[in-house]
Amino acid sequence: MSKNNFSRRDFLKTGALSTLALGGGMAGRASAADKKIKSQYGDAKNVIFLVVDGMSAGTLAIADLVKQDQYGEKTNWVKLYESDREYHRGLMDMASLNSTVTGSASAASSWGSGHRINNGAVNWGPNDEQYKTICEIFRDAGKGTGLVTTTRITHATPSGFGINMPQRGMEDEIAKQYSERDYDVLMGGGDRHFRADRRSDGEDLYSAFESNGYTVVKTKPELNRATRNSKLLGIFYDSHLPYTVDHKTLPELQENVPTLAEMSKAALERLDQNENGFILQIEGGRVDHAAHGNCPSGLVYDQIAFDDAIKEVMDFTDGRDDTLVIITTDHGNANPGLSGLGSAYGDSPSMMATLYDYKHSFEWMYGELGFHWSDDSLEGVTVKKIQDLFEYATNTQITNEEAIMVKRAFQGQFRSPFRNRQSPAGVMSGVLANYNGINFISTSHTADYVEIAAWGPGSDRIPTFVRNTALFDLMVDMTDVRAYAEG
Repeated sequence: MSKNNFSRRDFLKTGALSTLALGGGMAGRASAADKKIKSQYGDAKNVIFLVVDGMSAGTLAIADLVKQDQYGEKTNWVKLYESDREYHRGLMDMASLNSTVTGSASAASSWGSGHRINNGAVNWGPNDEQYKTICEIFRDAGKGTGLVTTTRITHATPSGFGINMPQRGMEDEIAKQYSERDYDVLMGGGDRHFRADRRSDGEDLYSAFESNGYTVVKTKPELNRATRNSKLLGIFYDSHLPYTVDHKTLPELQENVPTLAEMSKAALERLDQNENGFILQIEGGRVDHAAHGNCPSGLVYDQIAFDDAIKEVMDFTDGRDDTLVIITTDHGNANPGLSGLGSAYGDSPSMMATLYDYKHSFEWMYGELGFHWSDDSLEGVTVKKIQDLFEYATNTQITNEEAIMVKRAFQGQFRSPFRNRQSPAGVMSGVLANYNGINFISTSHTADYVEIAAWGPGSDRIPTFVRNTALFDLMVDMTDVRAYAEG
């Protein structure tokens, strides 16, 4: 357990302790506090933790604006704030042990073990401490456990709820540890870390899961046909699942790769069969990747896809009072925003609307050029090819001058006052900002305090401003599994 007791467990007790106040004025205030604090330890049977990785405030806003204008309704996240449902809203401090700018592994570990750790580690302390994870705690308490993501299942955020590893990049080892920890539902990408011919040790982890009673599925039709009465491993892509904007364009992806909402529904159907309850983490992980890559269509439509998963959870919890739901992000990333452009900023709405005609992500465009984000440079690409690619993928005709800037970025020759903006991602998004109005400040994480929303038993115990590690205690105490956390 963390030694920072005031930041974590004491805030959960404030409602009960307030009844000890004496005197007329103090008694009146205590009575008001008592009425506000309703939930008690053990009131929650289930926990559903939704995290959209790398969401800045501007990402939430742009996605809501796009969903309203393109699809005629607000996001479910914003609808929550306008609804009659009792909910909590606040901000969260997501600092890691060694930095105010947090990595995804340390962020998820702060929720998953109640400890702040150094960036890059997964529930692993600076002196090689291995902290018991929240999925292990729920498993040992006889509750169901599930992790669903659009990234590789071996990636940082899902691992933060169920894995101990000194470095998040040890994904072969993370996959192996999953095969040993007996969680009930695992869904996402990452085939490369389970196949014998792709793993460095040559081990076939799919066979290991099947031997342990798992149903293994690799396509959306297989998921739809799979039994609801066994543990489930669903691995639907070699690496991360494709961006939603590409998924919407390519029929083969629609046929074979489930959406985050579809995976979430399938997980809930299975986990809800456990009479003792469950914990489920749902991650919209590729919002972070799109922010790193400054890809506006990848960012917005994956945020909307995450919002569809929120709707599945809302539907699941309607009419029941046994489930604590938390919706948040682990850190900001690139801080995108819709800029005010044109006379009296009047051009901004129509510029944003150009996004609706985008067919593909930057990731897809890189594939067409044979470029990977980790490459130093790309030779042989012509200005004409760049212009044609932009027109096809984004329905935007960029100028010859703009295409030259992009070409120079691919060749490693573009120079910007802020060196972070010299990459192809930074230059491509900057060029498109002339047409869609959406600009990014960087290609990296930021130190923002993050948005948190919650409902269900325990949501009333979350302060308006909360430290990340406190959510671990909230989940453990509200489901009455503290004994398994300390055992």
